[in-house]
Amino acid sequence: MRIIGGEYRARTIKMPKLAEVRPTQDRVREAIFNVIREKIPGSDILDLYAGSGAFGIEAFSRGAQSVIFVDDNIKCIKTIKGNLASLDENAKMPQLLKADAVGAISRFQKEGRKFDIVFLDPPYYKGSFDPSTALRAGRLRTIRSPMGAVESLAKNSLIKMNACDILSQHAFVVVEHFKKDILPRETGDIILFKEKRYGDTAVSFYRRK
Repeated sequence: MRIIGGEYRARTIKMPKLAEVRPTQDRVREAIFNVIREKIPGSDILDLYAGSGAFGIEAFSRGAQSVIFVDDNIKCIKTIKGNLASLDENAKMPQLLKADAVGAISRFQKEGRKFDIVFLDPPYYKGSFDPSTALRAGRLRTIRSPMGAVESLAKNSLIKMNACDILSQHAFVVVEHFKKDILPRETGDIILFKEKRYGDTAVSFYRRK
């Protein structure tokens, strides 16, 4: 996988060797950045469920002011460090945080952080089958409600972000998810304004009211 545009265009991005981390196809990433490219220069970026760090690194290459990568897997954190180190000395600017998404969002609220663009690319499963099977296969991580229902990581992250108010006034949230994972059109002040599909992958674009 390679960086598509900006200062580090064509540089290689390595992937962590984990079942739940799937690479976003270059054409999908390119389509995403075509939608938000004018918002990137000088923006503060949050890459949740960062995996390889591809989204945050792409934004950094295109002129983002700051990037924070969040993932709860140490292999992902090490992979992102390696990918940043392969760029140049300027790549020391981005920050890495080993934490789950919900905990990280709470931390940013306490620190008074605001983000202009948030990338959400949580693990998801395909097809209609027992989620417990997907869990055992390493393809799904879930948050369970008191009633035991499986809820979308993406949906819960949107709810948490809205509650913690970590988005700047004109922020965008980009969610990559499985096409059958139906996300809310509105979560508090966060509103869906565009959705695109690429095979089994859907990308939902949100902004603040």
